[in-house]
Amino acid sequence: MTSAKTAPGTGWTDDRLVRACRKGDAEAWAALVEKYKNLIFSIPVKFGLPPEDAADVFQTVCSELLVGLSELREPKALPKWLIQTTYHQCLRWKKERARLQVDAEMVEGEAAPADVLPESILTELQREQGVRDAIAQLPERCERMVTMLFFEDPPRPYDQVAKQLQLATGSIGFIRGRCLKKLRQILEEKGFR
Repeated sequence: MTSAKTAPGTGWTDDRLVRACRKGDAEAWAALVEKYKNLIFSIPVKFGLPPEDAADVFQTVCSELLVGLSELREPKALPKWLIQTTYHQCLRWKKERARLQVDAEMVEGEAAPADVLPESILTELQREQGVRDAIAQLPERCERMVTMLFFEDPPRPYDQVAKQLQLATGSIGFIRGRCLKKLRQILEEKGFR
């Protein structure tokens, strides 16, 4: 299995990824999708869509990205573009589902979502992506440890993390603390408070 640190495109800026994707670089496309897949999936989850619908939204957004990438004027705007595009896809998906609902009472009870992404949701999604980007900047061992301890469901016990990372079980707490300190530094450099 290839680690995230050795994957093609890892550590590339959005500008470099977008330029390479526009030239037809399949590895850059894979790296771009890998970098933003959690951001894209998090939005349908926030909407309460079931996993199969979230997967359909993901595919639609990736298709729109592939088609619209050549028109993206500023690669730095890519995360916001993805958030807005995914949000609008979720709205379409929910509206379509509401039309198909047999139970009229359920449809009447729902307030129609606004077509404009609320600023609070946009800010939250951008912060979440910022945390994912910061974790990706950690040294490989720290990135893997933080992911195993905090982003897996259920979280792994220390003995499993130690075995996977080839560390002594007793050192996990200390190393975890150092990794979180480094993550905090990266986040503060990005302006997180």
